[in-house]
Amino acid sequence: MKKYKLYITMAASLFLASSCYDLDVYPEDKLPVDTFFQTQDQVDQAMMGVYNQLQNENVFGRQPGFDCLGFVGSGYDPASYQQIALGTYTTDNSLVTGKFKQLYEGVARANLVLQNVDKCAMSDELKAQYKGEARFLRGLYYFTLLDFFGGVPLYDETTDYGKEFMTMLKGKSSVEDTRKFIMDDLTEAERTLPTAWSASNHGRATKAAAQALMGKVLLYKASATKQQADYQAAKDYFEVLVTNTERYGTMELYPDYAKLFTPEGDESSEMIFAIQNMGGVGKDFGMPLAKYLGSRATFGSDWNNVMASVKFVDSYECKNGKKFDWDDVFPGYNDNISVRKKALMATLTKEGKVATYPEGREKLLEMYENRDPRMKASIILPYTHYAGWYQNAPLDTELVLLEKQGEAHEKNGLIRINQGHQYYLWRKFVPEGDMNGELNNREHTPINFPLIRLADVYLMLAECWNELPGGQSKAVEYINKVRARQSVNMPAINSGEEWLKADTKEEVFDRIRHERLVELAAEGWNFSDMRRWGVLEEVKGDVLDIFGKKKMTRSVIDRDYLWPFPASEIEMNPTLKGQQNPGW
Repeated sequence: MKKYKLYITMAASLFLASSCYDLDVYPEDKLPVDTFFQTQDQVDQAMMGVYNQLQNENVFGRQPGFDCLGFVGSGYDPASYQQIALGTYTTDNSLVTGKFKQLYEGVARANLVLQNVDKCAMSDELKAQYKGEARFLRGLYYFTLLDFFGGVPLYDETTDYGKEFMTMLKGKSSVEDTRKFIMDDLTEAERTLPTAWSASNHGRATKAAAQALMGKVLLYKASATKQQADYQAAKDYFEVLVTNTERYGTMELYPDYAKLFTPEGDESSEMIFAIQNMGGVGKDFGMPLAKYLGSRATFGSDWNNVMASVKFVDSYECKNGKKFDWDDVFPGYNDNISVRKKALMATLTKEGKVATYPEGREKLLEMYENRDPRMKASIILPYTHYAGWYQNAPLDTELVLLEKQGEAHEKNGLIRINQGHQYYLWRKFVPEGDMNGELNNREHTPINFPLIRLADVYLMLAECWNELPGGQSKAVEYINKVRARQSVNMPAINSGEEWLKADTKEEVFDRIRHERLVELAAEGWNFSDMRRWGVLEEVKGDVLDIFGKKKMTRSVIDRDYLWPFPASEIEMNPTLKGQQNPGW
């Protein structure tokens, strides 16, 4: 797939709409569609334009930030995540408006390929394969719309964007009809897509990607609508996927969890479908992972808009599977801020270098080694090091906690957290140095971003089994597959110790929730998970930093389970008036 990314800019000129509703005039500078789809190379260019929309910041480009709306993340982007977290967002919120508009842009791009691929001089088999790709991607875009907005207007390949762009005024379809449309697309995609692609086309949609997404669509029925998920059907899709290697290929968990999210492991068989990101001079086709997850010590001097929540980091288990408790490390830590500061805070010299480390530094470092290894792989923990970048050169840096965090500076080898926040920072997906010259622009981090991977499928399969009569032992089997990853090697559920026991449906569900938290951290699924489980209200209340200071108060009400149709879209499409989502 990477070689085709050079065509993306050319392909983008094909597309006639920046959303389904907001065009005022025909874009006369665009390449005429009816004279373009003549060769397979041109169809490839158009198809790469459909894939490219995945990277848009309002589609999946800022996907890790959605963890800030669940339990996993903490964010401070005042224009988007923070407004939603505070409950002050409206139908004009930029994240809400941008997501709706740009997902429909993806739909429009897929539709144009479906409309025109038959014009190309190539075999019917190849045409069917391209149509399968377009249907898979259209299904993915509509699935995301369904997840956030419920039933939405449906536009398929019969839509003539050249003639109808001023009159695309459909009302919203029901949730059931929207889901059926998606499943029909994915069913056809699974039938026509290949099991695998050549190495140069790695990352394009496969049968496995379509099969996995069908299971996910059925499991996520409840995400925005509080409907009962179809556990039996979803289980059947997932089980066929992981057992029929002849049709779907062999998939394995990558042994090294930390390296899975680097170029070393991001093209492994664990990645069932991942956004293919590139970087480097002349190859800037990536996602802004560095910009939003990185700190001032990261290449490009970044924003850390998305940080890890304190409660989430504290939820990582001890290495023996026990729940972690700070009081076991520093007695009095939980209730006494003075104990906490003494255990965690360093001081600086006048020159800004470390004068004294906290008394508890060695205990902290020992404690990190005694926790679930995914914690160190995912989080930059206090008094651990990070391979940063400063003044166009690599620089080893350390996260040091201070009374005033803003006093840290990377020029002294310290990680400077933007706006002085006292939070944990992400290590997962954050580039080190300039990635040996591959990172040229903080907007385009060359690390592939998973949308569906095998560990996710195992945990969804566990969830399905747990909801079926007598399925708890099978559910635990799949949870334990994830915990047994070579670099993780956490003790198996029900392996002897009392704290590892989980027999009832409720106990197993708690294990599934925890495992999805720590396994899929920063992958942006926690917000959808909490909505489909009907537990989003659990994030309500004060958000505290590492030292117990209140940073904000989260708000959740019933309407937050569905985002509103943007006001601008309703204004342009009068059919949507009176069809706004509940509470808006």
